[in-house]
Amino acid sequence: MARIDELNKALQGLLSSSGDIEGSAIVSEDGLIIASALQQGIEEGRVAAMSSAMLSIGDRIGMELKRGKLEQIFVKGEFGFIVLMHAGSHAVLVALARKEAKLGLLFLDMQRTADEVKKILG
Repeated sequence: MARIDELNKALQGLLSSSGDIEGSAIVSEDGLIIASALQQGIEEGRVAAMSSAMLSIGDRIGMELKRGKLEQIFVKGEFGFIVLMHAGSHAVLVALARKEAKLGLLFLDMQRTADEVKKILG
């Protein structure tokens, strides 16, 4: 199985493991989509670019404020959540979740998927 197929399978597994996740993607640190399972109407390129920008700012904030290496970024909006989590040295797992999401389960499911992505990308 090709790596892209394995990554898409991992994203589909994340979506099926949590009814709270409405979409997910794997993005490179430089803002390119590697794989995605996003809802229709959500632009992959926009998700990738904004995720990369948030990651860059988050990394800098962690260093400048002496909070250590960035583990995840969490944004709560009126209609739900956006969570970014490192998935290897050069990839980020992005999840879009409903506002009713149970965050502990969301973080757990995302960490499992991020670990799977790390293995795939090696």
